[in-house]
Amino acid sequence: MKTDFLSQIAFDSNGLVPAIAQQHDSGEVLMMAWMNKDAVLETLDTGQVCYWSRSRQSLWRKGETSGHVQALKDFRIDCDGDTLLLLVDQTGVACHTGRHNCFFTAIRDSQAEIISDVEVSPEDMYGIPAEDR
Repeated sequence: MKTDFLSQIAFDSNGLVPAIAQQHDSGEVLMMAWMNKDAVLETLDTGQVCYWSRSRQSLWRKGETSGHVQALKDFRIDCDGDTLLLLVDQTGVACHTGRHNCFFTAIRDSQAEIISDVEVSPEDMYGIPAEDR
């Protein structure tokens, strides 16, 4: 795979860049995660989205455990090169809480309000309670 485009991505001092996943056909913003060069290259090579897990310090292949994968439809770099936009086809839910997307808390009248229900329990997705993950 030709990798000349990597010079257009402004990875931070930790070698990471934020990546926003957006449902390709509805425009729904699903989640934000981090990618390093290896995650970018694997995603483009396989067509399945791969991120970098800062907590595990390893590649995180979206859906590897839960089965809720993201198939890449388009890969975009913003004007400054410091944020990626991944247009994806999300299978299942995107959020580890079992919600369709990670943006389920809205601030309304200075109060946090949960605006999305859990669709799949984290225990069902991962086989272990959320507090033990």
